[in-house]
Amino acid sequence: MILPIYAYGQPVLKKRAADITKDYEGLPELIQNMWETMYKASGVGLAAPQIGLGIRLFIVDTMQIMEEDKKEEGIKQVFINAQIEAEWDEWWPYEEGCLSIPNIRGDVERQKKLRIRYLDENFQEYTREFDGINARVIQHEYDHIEGKLFVERLKPLKKKLIQRKLNDIKAGKVNAEYRLKFYKE
Repeated sequence: MILPIYAYGQPVLKKRAADITKDYEGLPELIQNMWETMYKASGVGLAAPQIGLGIRLFIVDTMQIMEEDKKEEGIKQVFINAQIEAEWDEWWPYEEGCLSIPNIRGDVERQKKLRIRYLDENFQEYTREFDGINARVIQHEYDHIEGKLFVERLKPLKKKLIQRKLNDIKAGKVNAEYRLKFYKE
């Protein structure tokens, strides 16, 4: 089932998400719905707060954006109760966007490598290292479960330049190719 994506301004996007247990009701269906929602919106990652749930769950599929001869370097993974243990290497600027903030993109500096501890959809625990685009997408989605949005990582001038567009999104004045849910006070 395709779910609406919560747009900028929704309070759930600014709250640190809570851990879940393997008996979280409807988890397999939720994960399947998140995959369908992400692909319908042409995303490479989706975090539970983006569909209105304040839980530490996100999904990532970078295989779809890898060049044909490098598909195997991509990942398609579920991350539950994730904790980034370390980030290192040089800072790397890269243009990011977000399904919750349609039509806005900006260069975000992130470190190239990370180590993360997480559970998969079967609650198997892993500690793995990722780099490059895989690390970047994980860092972006991880920010969501920490209550942080990529626009907060932009340089001050860029933040100022996009403020009106952010206000428009918050007010529901934005078009996207997918269904959005706006905050109503």
